[in-house]
Amino acid sequence: MTRREELEQMPSLKAELEKMQAGLPYDAHTPEMYEYRDEVKKLLRRLNITEYHEESMKSITRELLSNAADDVYVEPPFHCDYGNLIFAEQGVWINFGCTILDGGGVYIGKKTLIAPNVSIFTAGHPLDADERDEWEYCKPVHIGERCWIGGNVTICPGVTIGDRCVIGAGAVVVKDIPSDTLAVGNPARVVKKLSK
Repeated sequence: MTRREELEQMPSLKAELEKMQAGLPYDAHTPEMYEYRDEVKKLLRRLNITEYHEESMKSITRELLSNAADDVYVEPPFHCDYGNLIFAEQGVWINFGCTILDGGGVYIGKKTLIAPNVSIFTAGHPLDADERDEWEYCKPVHIGERCWIGGNVTICPGVTIGDRCVIGAGAVVVKDIPSDTLAVGNPARVVKKLSK
């Protein structure tokens, strides 16, 4: 059993993780939450500084992204909060410099391509400063099959992107994007229907 798995069994940590994944207010600043994320950082360090060797990279990626398909490819450097809340299907490619804050769950459909420096956020914070000091929340992000997410795209909490979409470089996606469309801009807006 890994240290991360051991921590998941602690009642205090388990309660916060369950609230986080359910979209309820939770405390991300407990000692157990910090320790849990520190274990993830150890895996990220191994992934991000390991001299390229296909088998060792696959092994580290499988341990970090334990709920992703075996053939998901991650090009370092890569950053995430938890890793095991990234649910990526077969053939997903994640390019250089991607950051995924996956506390609410990030679901990526098969054969989706994620370009360099994409940021996917599930974490949100209250607007009120006093509340922000006490808690945060997460909303899941869903990305469909066979999408192409362009370089430097930002995807905000709670967004769903349909199948076969193209999100243009630099877009900021703040609301759902229907399948088979091209979306660009800040905020991202659909500018073209794509053929299937």
